[in-house]
Amino acid sequence: MSIAIRPFELPDTEAVVSLWQATGLTRPWNNPYQDINRKLSVQPELFLVAVAAGAIVGSVMAGYDGHRGWLYYLASDPARRGEGIGRRLVEVAEERLLELGCPKVQLMVRPENNSAHGFYGALGYEAFETWATGKRLIAD
Repeated sequence: MSIAIRPFELPDTEAVVSLWQATGLTRPWNNPYQDINRKLSVQPELFLVAVAAGAIVGSVMAGYDGHRGWLYYLASDPARRGEGIGRRLVEVAEERLLELGCPKVQLMVRPENNSAHGFYGALGYEAFETWATGKRLIAD
């Protein structure tokens, strides 16, 4: 079955949030609807979905701040794992970041997400040691 990659559209919201929930990407402190609204106000063309037979089967949010590119919310339908959906989403996101002049792309993976470690390693992503920290400016 053919998979099309296209920019997110507002009617995709429920399907994308359901996908994120099914893949364990949502967290109580991040409102996924707010995350979508925020992304739609900044580089919305870098919020991509994978579609097969009219259904959302994958997503990725990318961003570029002029220094580094970032990937967030990479997800593929658990029933369709192994079909290359995640790989294709990463490739398209990287292509779009490169078109913007982005020299390097980074992402964060939770330590317990071992399958993601192998997935990204196979795509050429290298682990590096850093201390990740954050501060919430707006509570969801």
